[in-house]
Amino acid sequence: MATNQALKNQLANKQETATQVSPQSLGLKNLLNAPTMKKKFEQVLDKKAPQFMSSLLNLYNGDPNIQAAEPMSIVSSAMVAATLDLPIDKNLGYAWIVPFYDNKKGHKAAQFQLGYKGYIQLALRTGQYKGINVITVREGELIKWNRLTEEVELDLDAATSDKVIGYCGYFKLINGFEKTVYWTREEIEEHRIKHNKMKDKKALNNVWKSDYDAMAMKTVLRNMLGKWGILSIEMQTAVMEDEKEESEMKDITDEATEIVDVEDPNIIDVQASEEKDKPSIHEQQDLKFE
Repeated sequence: MATNQALKNQLANKQETATQVSPQSLGLKNLLNAPTMKKKFEQVLDKKAPQFMSSLLNLYNGDPNIQAAEPMSIVSSAMVAATLDLPIDKNLGYAWIVPFYDNKKGHKAAQFQLGYKGYIQLALRTGQYKGINVITVREGELIKWNRLTEEVELDLDAATSDKVIGYCGYFKLINGFEKTVYWTREEIEEHRIKHNKMKDKKALNNVWKSDYDAMAMKTVLRNMLGKWGILSIEMQTAVMEDEKEESEMKDITDEATEIVDVEDPNIIDVQASEEKDKPSIHEQQDLKFE
């Protein structure tokens, strides 16, 4: 009797081992097809889960840098965006999945990064903002800027060239409070260089390289909201995630540096999916938003 029970236990263990694998050994498509993973996204996004997961695959298939990242880190980054209900299409500017090099683990990993449109979206969801925006300021448009009172006077019809000389952010709360801030291009550069984790501090990397203005406007918005805005729990969560990326993440082109460990993956049951488919002044006043 004892021998038969031992054999049953061995067979059960073998069967369990055969149906469970580590996510690192799976490609992104198989990982997303796993019933456990599908359930996680459905719990967060409900009926929008299939569309979101499809957009994640499209992003992955169209970006060789993301393809080089460890699959579970891509999913973890996407889950942050899903939790915030923000699209991850990099052309939309709400949120990005950015690959970095993890020197501790010796491979590339993906990380979530919030875009400036994501900040605007989350602010509007609070119901406390009557209006919020951030724009580029071109040469000839700036009439007057008071650094003490932060009052700015612009003539948006007076541009003399397409050269961007600064960035202006504005919001108005439903209670009537409003705020305008202005950062010069030079102040943005000082901020970027200060927080650049590459060996060459002046080198452009990731989104700063592909869309400098988007990152500059995000910097202005984040600083403005951190000092003057109303932050919901959802916004605080998003800011913490985004703050972590800027303060701790390093670019994949600087492999002498390292990033924080990505989330430890859980064992994923993939049996069903395999059977189905086999194949400056601003910084001095900032409230820890650097």
